[in-house]
Amino acid sequence: MVTLNDIKKDLLVISYRKKADEYLERIGYTEHGDRHSNVVAKNASNILCKLDRPEREAELAGIAGYLHDIGNVVSREDHAQTGAILAEKILSRLDMDIDEISEVMMAIGNHEEADGYPVSDVTAALIIADKADVHRSRVRTLEFIKFDIHDRVNYAAKKSFLKVNSENRTITLNIEIDTKISPVMEYFEIFLSRMVISRRAAEFLGCTFELIINGTKII
Repeated sequence: MVTLNDIKKDLLVISYRKKADEYLERIGYTEHGDRHSNVVAKNASNILCKLDRPEREAELAGIAGYLHDIGNVVSREDHAQTGAILAEKILSRLDMDIDEISEVMMAIGNHEEADGYPVSDVTAALIIADKADVHRSRVRTLEFIKFDIHDRVNYAAKKSFLKVNSENRTITLNIEIDTKISPVMEYFEIFLSRMVISRRAAEFLGCTFELIINGTKII
């Protein structure tokens, strides 16, 4: 069976991801490279592991998490759907099982809040893992935090982590924000739609989504 480690070593994957992140840097987006891909892959897999889903399903979530942004190598617009098609070409070349390819494609194609839906466990885990990655290490240059709200909010996030409680059936995103850099309200200005789809994804998994900012439960 094709594993996440196999994906990470594939030369086509390496090239697509590298060029995609270079493109996003040039148009002013936050980091979407190695750090983001690995964090999303780890958290997507961990969500399903903590909820006692099958081990292979958790591995597929990790693969989808690692590949979810490769569509940016073509364009930012519709990158989720483009990424799903590119993933099919890569995974077919690696002789992955057809049903597993479909699962990964479905997750990647639905990970954006504008037009995505949590239609499977793998998809739901990917959505939550992707939208939870808010952290100052994603900011490429401090010059932008003065006028770019996305960079400012990300840089203000000193800590962020996901906690899955299988007993209480809760998935909690805990963020520590430096309000001297960005007020909490700015977080909601740009991330409210992301929290909405994260809540739907958690519900698909039979859980409640919680958001805690600076020790206060917001959702």
